[in-house]
Amino acid sequence: MDSATHLVIGFGLAGLAYIDPVVAADPMVSTAVMIGTVIGSQAPDADTLLRLKSNAVYIKNHRGLSHSLPAVALWSALITMALMLMFRGLPVGHVAFWVFLAVAFHVFTDLFNTYGTQAMRPFSDKWISWNIIHIFDPVIFLSHIAAIFLWTVHLADPELIFPILYSGLAVYYAWRSWYHYYLESQLYQKDPTYSEGDRYYLIPTFRLQNWQIVKRKPKGRFMLGEFRNSRIKWVDEVQSAVHPAVEASKRHNDIASFLYFTSFACAELRCHDWGYEVYWADVRYRHRKQYPFVAVLLLNSKLEPMDCYVGWVNDSRLGKKLRVNL
Repeated sequence: MDSATHLVIGFGLAGLAYIDPVVAADPMVSTAVMIGTVIGSQAPDADTLLRLKSNAVYIKNHRGLSHSLPAVALWSALITMALMLMFRGLPVGHVAFWVFLAVAFHVFTDLFNTYGTQAMRPFSDKWISWNIIHIFDPVIFLSHIAAIFLWTVHLADPELIFPILYSGLAVYYAWRSWYHYYLESQLYQKDPTYSEGDRYYLIPTFRLQNWQIVKRKPKGRFMLGEFRNSRIKWVDEVQSAVHPAVEASKRHNDIASFLYFTSFACAELRCHDWGYEVYWADVRYRHRKQYPFVAVLLLNSKLEPMDCYVGWVNDSRLGKKLRVNL
């Protein structure tokens, strides 16, 4: 989820903690729990600091080790110990439980997005992305805002508001999971261009009833479309270029980081007087006829790297980020 949603979830879990009699009975404990759940709901994304090193390092590692099973335990322990130093006499077990819940809930909700996490490390370094919930879901965000408002203005007690909120969200997550599975499993029947070997991936959008479709075909081909009103509309078809420059780009560390993260990358080759531009794009992220999540490598005529950019950008801004005017 996005940072704003994780933030309101942190406050929401602090409200939910009032079902714990020990938290509800002591303002100091409830304050410590609130600090712990808010920080815990943000802690796994501390790897955002990797941007200071490079975009490629950030993309390769974001939601990796910081979202792993050992990291969940480590974040929880560090935050709890810090709270114990700040507040004397806290009930450790109660505080640690709510902090742990905040950290674990952060990782759990990220599994439902398209970006995904490596939550099963160290047992597996596979990226887990269920493509069920958009990174910003208005239902999740606005329901938390409404609940926090009711709590803040004392229109209802938190031990009533937040159990209702999270029970409703549990139903919402279950429904979205079932609905996604149901729609995705039926896509081949609705697609007149279906052929054996095609694989379909349904990608959530900000609009709950609208989805994007990625159809993976053999030999590095992808078809991109939209699914609205139970109808498929194909809008683009792309295929990875085959050229020595494309193969050479795979050996560049930044491009390798990009390809490590995504299995939905497609390469476009652009030839210039000075050499080649290999333009890798993650086709899952299509916005206004562009693919903004890219890894671009410039090579001279001898296939030697000249410059590289990895990250989120559009074509009009990309040229400013590379030494050669694209």
